Amino acid sequence: MLTINSTIIPNGDADLGDNLLYYDYNINHLLSLKNQGMTIEDEAYLSSFRSFEGEVYENYIYEKLLRYAANEPQIKSFIIKGPHKSRTHAQKDTLSVSWKGQIVYRARHKEIGEFDGLLFTDKELYFMEMTLVKSATNLKKRLRKKRALLEVLFPRYNVRSVLVLNEGATGTNELPPYASVWFTQPYSAAHLLEKLASNAPKKPMVRVESDKITHAEDIKIASFKYYATLSWIAHSLRAKGLVDWDFFRKNDTQRYHDIYTKIYVGYVSIEDFMKIAPTYSFEGSGAKRVIVGIEKDHVGGYFMTYFARHSAKKLDNISLINGVLKIEKKDPLGITLTEMNHLDKIMNEKFALTYNQHKEVRKELATIKHK
Repeated sequence: MLTINSTIIPNGDADLGDNLLYYDYNINHLLSLKNQGMTIEDEAYLSSFRSFEGEVYENYIYEKLLRYAANEPQIKSFIIKGPHKSRTHAQKDTLSVSWKGQIVYRARHKEIGEFDGLLFTDKELYFMEMTLVKSATNLKKRLRKKRALLEVLFPRYNVRSVLVLNEGATGTNELPPYASVWFTQPYSAAHLLEKLASNAPKKPMVRVESDKITHAEDIKIASFKYYATLSWIAHSLRAKGLVDWDFFRKNDTQRYHDIYTKIYVGYVSIEDFMKIAPTYSFEGSGAKRVIVGIEKDHVGGYFMTYFARHSAKKLDNISLINGVLKIEKKDPLGITLTEMNHLDKIMNEKFALTYNQHKEVRKELATIKHK
């Protein structure tokens, strides 16, 4: 197993030349705030600067990892991204690098997963996660999804993760066994912002030369049909009785559950949903039914989640946990809306759940735990 730590990858970016200046940064808003006289003391400026600094930190660590990977005998290949490769558009149903230089997997034209870095040994595949979050606790769901997707795409590899965090980040003792952590000294991107703002001439890009360099689009992956698999899961869950709980518990099903983050078991009528969540309003809504899904929580359990589609582009994700109603308005261009489009086509009357059947599903779900 690889050991990646601060003794292997030293802190500081002096050895990187001006490479960090060649990455894409969305700093127009930040610079406008700066020009207005705002400083790090202003909340709006601080929020925008932290977002920028997170982008820089990812690129900074990626540059370090390139140099480490090129000289580490255990690493057999690594995917090149950012300014180290020519710009390309992301491709569907495969790994590729987007126009912005990110390693992504897309289903049709919707992004399913993004990876800060991918390193391959003979038997292991490491996906990197570089972030300046103060707590790693909320990363668990993201890690589960990325690992599950890579396990489907690369079934012969043992998929592991390396998180790169600033010193002082908490929650790392709650991470799963496949995830290891490297702490770096506090990093500031203030000097880089000054260089970008000044439009000063840049030193030539320093290229990493290695026969381990791999292009994402050249890597062979196992077939994964996102929407066909979504249909298979939904039909299989309802194939035996109300819900086939044996199928639900299978490792393969749970792996796909992590990829999709929710799986769908049917739908309830508007009238029955008003009994489930009486404070939710359908005023002015064109919704004809509410789709019922299941998500994983952070502590080993599951909860039911609901999707009310009021119009072609207006979708609410509703949860009711411990009597508290939570409503999230979904992105009209996001993957969840395309899933709803797909479910509208495949969910006939056989997927209907009565009010009592819904209660039965919820009762059984409360007895099941996940890893």
